[in-house]
Amino acid sequence: MRRREFIALVGGAIACPMGVRAQQQAGKVPRIGFLSLTSASDRPFLLDAFRQRLRELGWADGQNIVIDYRYAEDRVDRLPDLAAELVRLKVDLIVASAGTQVATAAKNATETIPIVMIFVRDPVGNGLIASLARPGGNVTGTSGSAGLEWVAKQLELLKETVPQIRRVAILSNPDNAYHQLAIREVNVAAQSLGVQLQLLEARRPNEFDGAFVAMAKERVGALLVLSDAVFSSHRTRLADLAARSRLPAAYGVRESVEAGGLMSYGPSILDSHRRAATYVDQILKGTKPAELPVEQPTKYELVINLKTAMALGITVPSSLLARADEVIE
Repeated sequence: MRRREFIALVGGAIACPMGVRAQQQAGKVPRIGFLSLTSASDRPFLLDAFRQRLRELGWADGQNIVIDYRYAEDRVDRLPDLAAELVRLKVDLIVASAGTQVATAAKNATETIPIVMIFVRDPVGNGLIASLARPGGNVTGTSGSAGLEWVAKQLELLKETVPQIRRVAILSNPDNAYHQLAIREVNVAAQSLGVQLQLLEARRPNEFDGAFVAMAKERVGALLVLSDAVFSSHRTRLADLAARSRLPAAYGVRESVEAGGLMSYGPSILDSHRRAATYVDQILKGTKPAELPVEQPTKYELVINLKTAMALGITVPSSLLARADEVIE
């Protein structure tokens, strides 16, 4: 074999994983279904991180894999139909990005096609998997929490930032099964902190205004926004409503603080998307989802927006600023 031919052969083997090479020889390129509750324009850097990691692992969309995208445009009711559509396309794998509703819709649509969930809170409690170490079934991927303690921590940090608050509004989405678990955890923390909670719900953006009107009537002193794909998709609007209502607000994702929220405490959803690509790689190479333990976040970030604090007339304790992973000024 000539040296040039040998180099080309070796290069092709590195760029194209064995599983794909076998399928390409059989005339079939793996198809991945990418299912999202939001829109293609929502946080495109998350999808970029996922695809970049795939490329690092040797998978390129349009070359040795095909990715079919389906976006529900913030409508939870569309998810079952979109998931069923991906099943009809006979995709080899479904990526559920990101959250409980998406993963649940995918699981309800198929018991055989592998599903890689991204950033799902408490997947065991939500019934998506049997256990983190042994998921069982066809679902695996990355979890957005190592438990529920971090939700209580958000309330503690909010109270530490604004010690005088006595009533805190909790904004939840009743379509998100995880929120019921989180609310129970926050209730326990509220009792120990001497804080009363006002529970408010919003399924979609047109219900945000009504929720904030209710907050004003109840004279709450702060707001805790539970992590949710719809809330994250409309994070700028929620941050603006909180600012207009003069409410210090805590969130579970840093993007909400970058959009103008006061503070966030939680794991990195960007890292979760990158790690999800590793699951795709392993499954396409033949590993069964049931054999892949679900990863939990190992690091939680505290992000504080000092500009927002100043606008609200809040002096963030120096001890809290010293513990922050990032301070936006």
